[in-house]
Amino acid sequence: QVQLEESGGGLVQARGSLRLSCATSERTFSSYTLGWWRQAPGKEREFVAAITLSGGTTYTYYADSVKDRFTISRDTAKTTVYLQLNSLKPEDTAVYYCAAARVGSPTSVLKWYAYWGQGTQVTVSS
Repeated sequence: QVQLEESGGGLVQARGSLRLSCATSERTFSSYTLGWWRQAPGKEREFVAAITLSGGTTYTYYADSVKDRFTISRDTAKTTVYLQLNSLKPEDTAVYYCAAARVGSPTSVLKWYAYWGQGTQVTVSS
């Protein structure tokens, strides 16, 4: 069973930073593409970033809206994926979800993400 546990959300002022964590098992960490998605009230779930380890190389992929501000990374020893959020804006306010997809490259296709964490709230004040 795939389990994903997010943490690290909170309230931050605009232009501030947060780091989100997604802890999972070693099997999931090594076999799945792990992604971050977000959903603001009244809006559809939106892709943020994804990371895949394939053939010893780490691949990442970002939504255009965050690529210069957010960084996704992975810690093998802790089997944890991180999302560093910098230069936060009020429009980044959302529930952020970690998700796992059984695909061999980072993807923004929602249907491939079969497993989801419970989400962590990020609120950016102006």
